Amino acid sequence: MTIALITVGKTDNKELNTLITVYKNRLSHYVKFDFEVIPDLKKAKNLSETEQKQKEGALILKKIQPSDTLILLDENGKTFDSVGFSGYLQKHMNSGLKRLVFVIGGPYGFSSEVYKKANGKIALSKMTFSHQMVRLFFIEQLYRGFTILKNEPYHHR
Repeated sequence: MTIALITVGKTDNKELNTLITVYKNRLSHYVKFDFEVIPDLKKAKNLSETEQKQKEGALILKKIQPSDTLILLDENGKTFDSVGFSGYLQKHMNSGLKRLVFVIGGPYGFSSEVYKKANGKIALSKMTFSHQMVRLFFIEQLYRGFTILKNEPYHHR
């Protein structure tokens, strides 16, 4: 199985990029992991919130294959603790799917078309984080989930 993370907009912060790279490299020991950044929209300031979501949504949907399982990182999604999330990953791995795709949307969230295509939603927290921080938090939780599944000492119970 491949796990993919699709995000909208680049991360400018060098320190965050360094940490994201650290966890991407760690993850590669457990699973094929693809990290894809959809570039920021040009002239986004001239677009309404709805127009921006729709344009970003179209770009997101272009990246989704028919056989993918699409999970949105969304504030109204299901919450897990780390052990529960590792079980969620295991369930998907056991199902035989080829690609599990998680998406972090743009600043206004997702278009209705993306919501319709989604197979589920996960919330990392009830708190609000910057889209750049969410990338790091999510990739770290993926790594933590795999270390839990392998009974490795990274996660202290």
